[in-house]
Amino acid sequence: RKGCRIVMVCEDPRLAQVASRLHRAAGMSRSLVVLCVLALAACDKKEPPPAPAAFEASELAALKSLPKGADPASANPDRVALGKMLYFEARLSKNHDVSCNSCHHLDAFGVDGTPTSEGHRKQHGNRNAPTVLNAAVAFRQFWDGRAADVEEQATGPIVNPVEMASSEPRIVATLASMPEYVSAFGRAFPGESAPITLKNVGIAIGAFERELVVAAPIDRWLDGDRSALGPEQLAGAAAFAHAGCPSCHMGSGIGGAIYQKAGFVEPWPNQKDQGRFDLTKQESDRMMFKVPSLRNVTKTGPYFHDGSDASLEEAVRMMGRYQLGKELSDADVKSIVVFLDALSAAPPAELVAPPALPKSTDATPKPDPD
Repeated sequence: RKGCRIVMVCEDPRLAQVASRLHRAAGMSRSLVVLCVLALAACDKKEPPPAPAAFEASELAALKSLPKGADPASANPDRVALGKMLYFEARLSKNHDVSCNSCHHLDAFGVDGTPTSEGHRKQHGNRNAPTVLNAAVAFRQFWDGRAADVEEQATGPIVNPVEMASSEPRIVATLASMPEYVSAFGRAFPGESAPITLKNVGIAIGAFERELVVAAPIDRWLDGDRSALGPEQLAGAAAFAHAGCPSCHMGSGIGGAIYQKAGFVEPWPNQKDQGRFDLTKQESDRMMFKVPSLRNVTKTGPYFHDGSDASLEEAVRMMGRYQLGKELSDADVKSIVVFLDALSAAPPAELVAPPALPKSTDATPKPDPD
């Protein structure tokens, strides 16, 4: 319009060049130049990415925070102290070279980082050693659930010929040969005339392991502190929930609460290990395993019962395909992994530090490599 000055600020140099050329063209008014350039800008503008689906805290209702307060089973401090000594005690093994900590490193989030752990005579079992952190909250122990609790579980590897390869008579003789252990068992199990037994070894180690229940940021969030998770972690929580992960990874362990078939939707690639079927011989237990806890999962690879996958992102992708029947996008996989990191927390330094152990005596059975 006559007497009207039009000033345009164009951040895109391509559009500014178009505007200049149109303005110089014969018969092209400044108003028309503005309309043309705005139209071009609208055509050139990229569509914003779709907003993430709405997320409600109730979608994670299946997840529970860790129990508060001391576990009654670990209320005896003498028993806990003895259990820590036994956890680090390699002389419980036949050749004095394998302890609980050998496969469940407390300074490495309770794992050894290998597909399967090395035991007596460098033998390997066929299943991955899961983290000992927060193991006490699981409904059963071992991948096939053959032990009821951490106390029963603790004795299994000690007498397993592939792992520590010892026996109860040898264990009793070993511990009874050191006066410090004799006194420690007497304090931990007062009133028992012969407290040094394999069962009590398991009870003491279990009492210590019940101390290894460590809260993470997710626990604060589940208890109502909505500032405990950041925006990216909350976006990952939404992807986790919308994919259907809480249908199996539930409870205070965020897993470890039920058995589930590996390959629920599509047959699992590795059928060599048949899970609970190998224990029960019931057809309904083929490929059934205890659902693993996702606590500290970003720190405890490799993954699955056979330790076959070193990549957590690939493990998440496989869960989507074989368990949920979904092809998760790369963006969702990465987002879920960000959320999973909010489930991680290292144990206190005083629990991780190795204790002083008694010295062997002339009566202590010697290492046996056979």
